[in-house]
Amino acid sequence: MIAKYRVDLALLGVAVVWGASYLVAKSITPFASVPAMLAIRFTLAGLIMFAAWLFRREPFSRADVVLGTLFGLTQAAIMLVETYGLKATSATNAGLLISLTIIFTPILESAWSKRWLPRGYFVAVTVSLVGVLLLVSGNGFKAPNVGDLLMLAAALIRTFHVTAQGRFTKGRKVSSFNAISLQMLVCGLIYFALDAPGTLSAIHTFALAQWSATLFLIVFCTIFAFATQLWAIRKTSASRASLLLSTEPVWAVVIASVFGGELLGPIGIAGAILIIGASLVGQRIEQRFREG
Repeated sequence: MIAKYRVDLALLGVAVVWGASYLVAKSITPFASVPAMLAIRFTLAGLIMFAAWLFRREPFSRADVVLGTLFGLTQAAIMLVETYGLKATSATNAGLLISLTIIFTPILESAWSKRWLPRGYFVAVTVSLVGVLLLVSGNGFKAPNVGDLLMLAAALIRTFHVTAQGRFTKGRKVSSFNAISLQMLVCGLIYFALDAPGTLSAIHTFALAQWSATLFLIVFCTIFAFATQLWAIRKTSASRASLLLSTEPVWAVVIASVFGGELLGPIGIAGAILIIGASLVGQRIEQRFREG
């Protein structure tokens, strides 16, 4: 029975660890600068993936190098803005706000291809934005803080990143493993350049708790997640994979509440339900439109 659903369980595992990543990453932010903690995470992840490449020995094509470098730059921007936002807001808000990428990406793809989505999709977008307003208001209406705004900005940058990946790789022979390995290393080098002294200091001052959290982010949220995606997407449909991965914000809320003690008030809960519900409905509308 388990073997029958191993692909679904693997993708659900990715969604769970990505949902946990917000609380885990937030636990490290008091002990190092944002560029330093990201430099350690992505440089080590890149080096591990290149060590694995030594066994694969798949040659790097020109497309692998160009797109791996380009997407490394955009990924570096996403994680930098996202982690600064995470430092200033709750892990719950971070996980929910970044999930708006699920809603924003089809809009950009639609504009790029000049094939506009059905009206129902934009109703779902409106509902999700109402959910954002309720979420950031907490238990009383107020303006979002800097962290919330940075998470929204990260969601917009990630939208461009995801859409560009689909558009620029279409019709090109690109090794996903090679491109992702280079992407990780580019990110690590950029972050190290932004705060080399801070990175070296963090390496020497991190206690067991910070190294454990960092290794969790490297092994599970980076290497395991990307490798599992590459394996699973070949075993199931893109629609089913995206539906399972879209449960990430649900896990972000559950894990932040259970392990981080981040309790939402009634208004925040209503906002979270609207964001998650609108994202799932919008995704279904977009899938039917694309498949039709």
